[in-house]
Amino acid sequence: MSYPNIEAILEDGGDITVGRVGAECVASASTSYDCPVLLVRRDGETFATLLKRLDRSIGKAWDTETPIDEFNG
Repeated sequence: MSYPNIEAILEDGGDITVGRVGAECVASASTSYDCPVLLVRRDGETFATLLKRLDRSIGKAWDTETPIDEFNG
């Protein structure tokens, strides 16, 4: 499987994090200057599906210049 947007974040010195925040499982992508994506894992969502959604969301956030935040918003 290919994750071009996740790879771009990592190659630019950014971070991808998946873990618990409170009771929620969260996947985030951050660069040295912002956090374009913060996703909450959906009920029954596989890890592979979460990564695919994270990759697509990074691309969408970059294209629209609008952060995606499911955790706080």
